[in-house]
This record gives sequence, C-alpha cells and structure tokens, in this order.
Amino acid sequence: MEGLLLAVDTSTRLAGIALYDGLAVRGELTWESVRHHTVELAPRTVMLLRSLGAAAGDLTGLAVALGPGSFTGLRIGLALVKGLALARGIPLVGIPTLEITAYAQPHRSMPLYAVLQAGRGRIAVGRYRWRRGAWRATGDPFLSTWEKLIEQVEEKAFFSGELDAAGVALLRERLGSGAVIAPPASRLRRAGYLAELAWQRLERGEQDDPTTLVPIYLHEPV
Repeated sequence: MEGLLLAVDTSTRLAGIALYDGLAVRGELTWESVRHHTVELAPRTVMLLRSLGAAAGDLTGLAVALGPGSFTGLRIGLALVKGLALARGIPLVGIPTLEITAYAQPHRSMPLYAVLQAGRGRIAVGRYRWRRGAWRATGDPFLSTWEKLIEQVEEKAFFSGELDAAGVALLRERLGSGAVIAPPASRLRRAGYLAELAWQRLERGEQDDPTTLVPIYLHEPV
C-alpha cells in the first residue's frame, strides 16, 4: 500500500488524529476534549492536512478507533471517517481502542491490563498476554471499577492506559510491587499507533465496510 492514511480516535476525552505514510507519522495531534469533539475534530483534521500541503483528496486510507468509549465521542469519529470513505471510496479500517492502548507497550512476561475511563467511577479493561511477538487479548473487554479489578489480579501485572490518580493510588496501596505501572508518557494513547495497526491490516488486504462498521459499547454485567 502507498499513500497517506488518516487515523481518528475520539473514544474518550483524550482525542487524537494522525497522518501516516507507511514509513513515518507525518503529523499528529493529541488533545483533551471536554465534550467538544463535534466542533474540534473536523477543523483540526483540515489543519493537520494543510500542514503537510495535503487535502482530503490525497488520502488513500482511513483508520478509526472503535471503542469502548464515550457513546457520543465514538459516533463523531465514525461519522467523519465513514463520510470520507463513502464519498471518496477510501478503504477504512476500525481498530478496538484497547488494542491501540496495548500496542504501544513493550514486551513483558506478565499480563497487561489496558484501561480506559468509562465514567461514573467505572473503567473499561482489556487483559493481554505477550504471544507470538505482540500483545494478544485473553478475553473480551469488560467494565469494572478499580476495587473490583484489583480483586481479580492474581499475579504480578502491568498496567497502562487512562490511569487516574485514584486508580494509581489504589494499585500501589493494594498490590505494591505486584503492580508495574507504565510511565505517563508511554500510557498516552496516540493516533499514530492506531495508524500503524490499520496500515498493517490494509497491507494484508483487509478493510471494513463503512456501511456496517459499528462502535464497541460495553454494558454492565447482568
């Protein structure tokens, strides 16, 4: 595959976009959005394209984070990329947001818990193990709280993603040295990682149907 891919992540308050050409992240923006995805996403995408002297017509691939995450935020990101895909015939790939979170982390022998903030004291969690040169999910993502998640941890584990101050404090208090916490900079969910994952799928000839692609929403256990 050749060309320029636009990656869009509006899963949570942390939003990001990136432009990627298969060799380098040509431009990237990451920002905290407080319910302003609607008014921020399109202008910042145009600005990023213009910074490279490019326009929507130069795009040859699209990537979007599928969630879990904010209902409204996910819909805004999907609407933008679906519109571009359908209007211009650009191939589109959707990637689960927790997979993006895990992808950024280095190899470790312990399990990885990738975390997103889900509101009202809840967190969305994906559990991963390093297998065959990459982090592989060991089950479906689930909703939890820090207290409930810590009760489930049975061995030394690595934590990354949207770790708030309360969560970090609980991990250190309850698990001590049994919790390895990724540094803040490496916990940052970047659209550049989303772009890399999507590019790999497109190079394998995989793409999603923009008319049927839907976000991932998690529900409370019954």
